[in-house]
Amino acid sequence: MPADPVVLLPGVDRAAFAAAFGNRLRRRGARVPTTAMSDLCDALGVVNPATLDELYWSMRVTLVRHRSDLEAFDSVFAAAFGRELGVDPHSRRRGNGRGEMPSGPVASVPGAPAPSSPDAEGGLPWHTLPRTTASNEPVEEPVLLPVLLPELLPSALAGHTDTPFDEFDAEQLDALGRWLERSSPRWPTRPSRRVRAGRTGGPVALRQTIAASRRTGFEPLLDIRRQRPVRRPRQLTLVTDVSASMQSYSAAYLHLMRAFARTGRAETFAFSTRLTRITPALVHRSAGIALTLAEERVVDRFGGTHLGNSLRELLASRQGARLRGGVLVIASDGWDSGPPEELGDVMARLRRRAARVVWLNPRSGVPGFEPLVASMAAALPHCDAFLPGDTVAALPDVFAAIGAVSSRG
Repeated sequence: MPADPVVLLPGVDRAAFAAAFGNRLRRRGARVPTTAMSDLCDALGVVNPATLDELYWSMRVTLVRHRSDLEAFDSVFAAAFGRELGVDPHSRRRGNGRGEMPSGPVASVPGAPAPSSPDAEGGLPWHTLPRTTASNEPVEEPVLLPVLLPELLPSALAGHTDTPFDEFDAEQLDALGRWLERSSPRWPTRPSRRVRAGRTGGPVALRQTIAASRRTGFEPLLDIRRQRPVRRPRQLTLVTDVSASMQSYSAAYLHLMRAFARTGRAETFAFSTRLTRITPALVHRSAGIALTLAEERVVDRFGGTHLGNSLRELLASRQGARLRGGVLVIASDGWDSGPPEELGDVMARLRRRAARVVWLNPRSGVPGFEPLVASMAAALPHCDAFLPGDTVAALPDVFAAIGAVSSRG
């Protein structure tokens, strides 16, 4: 690859270049948000680097947000441009262990396959660069970036898969709601006492096998039918925190709850100082009207947080019986004005009644998060899954946790 960026940059799509380089950094374990790639595009549009050193610093100040990611950045930059720069050697010193890179690769897009080796793909996919070389070395074919299919993710969200929901505007929240309504996450199920005959399964279904042998001259060994248990959908209950501390995330979680409520098999609640059932509001066919009706029902939103009392109200309500053998999803940052011991007792009762408890805390997506809040620390031992659920990229993990088979029956 030529080393003079003055010749390379005029023929390169800045957005494709920034996305490709950021994707390689993520595969090396670096934390590169989508906003950093956007900053690199803006920087390359304002300043046209004349030397390799200027290009290095333009990319480093925009893409590198943590000191522990410098080693990965230098490695990818050296692999892309053919040589390593000897600048700022002190920045490559290892820290005290608190900011080390994660050992495993970080997926850039939900569902994208992980590469077997970070360096196996060579340099960047310069798919807009003319195929000219000064030597007889073969030119590497361009490698396209893994992207979500258009029918799976709308264009308004394709470039914001790792942007926190609290940074979404109204248009992006509407696109998120439409995508969640069209998506079909795996619904949690449970085994029932009924069985069904099929070609795969456990014991031989004698009656169905004999009936099927009529087609083969009463040779049952040619078409053996087996019994398999019929799985029934579990009850799903979703509770979201709409207090002041969760104000920036409440709209996104209401869209998530609406996607399940529209199926007719889920109950949804919102709480701040008291618990409010919002299922009748969220089942409206219009997302905008549904959220407006839900906000009108929750008269105490953006107030204090009575987490323990609200969950106790859920246990005592008519819908509390739905929790038995079902899945409970709680979306909250864990703040509670009540004693943490009371919240721990309520969570212990919920865990005994529900088959699976999933907690979504958007604050847990911040690097270095620890459940230091007393109420969150009291509730955490009673949760089967603890996830951030703060970005589009994190939603597949949320769907997988909700639909996972419970180890408690």
